[in-house]
Amino acid sequence: MNDVAAEDAAIYVVKTTANQERAVANLIEKVAKKEHLDIRAVLAPDELKGYILVEAAGPEIVEQVIQTLPHARTLVKGKSSFSEIEHFLTPKLTITGITEGSIVELISGPFKGEKARVKRIDETHEEITVELFEAMVPIPVTVRGDNVRILKREEIEK
Repeated sequence: MNDVAAEDAAIYVVKTTANQERAVANLIEKVAKKEHLDIRAVLAPDELKGYILVEAAGPEIVEQVIQTLPHARTLVKGKSSFSEIEHFLTPKLTITGITEGSIVELISGPFKGEKARVKRIDETHEEITVELFEAMVPIPVTVRGDNVRILKREEIEK
């Protein structure tokens, strides 16, 4: 490895084939280890389709590693700073923005497509308990926060 100070490293953006971001990131890691290249980190955020982020000492190192890799298209000109990509590193709570009384639609699971009212929110487990509108008897159903889509936000009078 090169003895380069951490401040000298920058974050470079690599364009990839869509839905191949993880594969390219894994290949970059393997090649970098095998060839002892100064690549410090590789990030393939889910919300960044068709691109991965590579922290390296210089763009020539990233160019060298991606030129033989399948699905790695090109290095985007310029470099990014840590502050520009920081938001990709903080996990987002799946229940953010959901309040008790909100009306949601279940988007997966056995009740997919059903509408329901949020009765309780469990932040530690990122789960919500809802009551389905179409059920004959109101039965509370607990689902993960990322399994619902908010249709209408509403607060219950307490």
